[in-house]
Amino acid sequence: MKLIEAIIKPFKLDEVKDALNSIGIEGITVSEVKGFGRQKGHTELYRGAEYVVDFIPKIKLEIAVSDGLVGKAVETIQETARTGRIGDGKIFIISLEDAIRIRTGENGDDAV
Repeated sequence: MKLIEAIIKPFKLDEVKDALNSIGIEGITVSEVKGFGRQKGHTELYRGAEYVVDFIPKIKLEIAVSDGLVGKAVETIQETARTGRIGDGKIFIISLEDAIRIRTGENGDDAV
């Protein structure tokens, strides 16, 4: 099993969620996060005053998948979240030792 963490632009969330659902991924955890990479933030003008926005709003998706679905899930996220502009995000794949469904006690792939 793997845990896929994807940082994407907020307006791409619904599109990515629908695409993942269409390939059979049923569970996704979504968090609103802030951060920066190569973008380094940007400058905005508000009521005549200029200020720097250091942290850009992003969406973090966490998806636990069986090993057989990792490639398809990553490909789907990458294709769906891509805009071709800086700040499209990152995908991290982390080995997942175990997963346990609290309600039933199932573990491993059965819990995912």
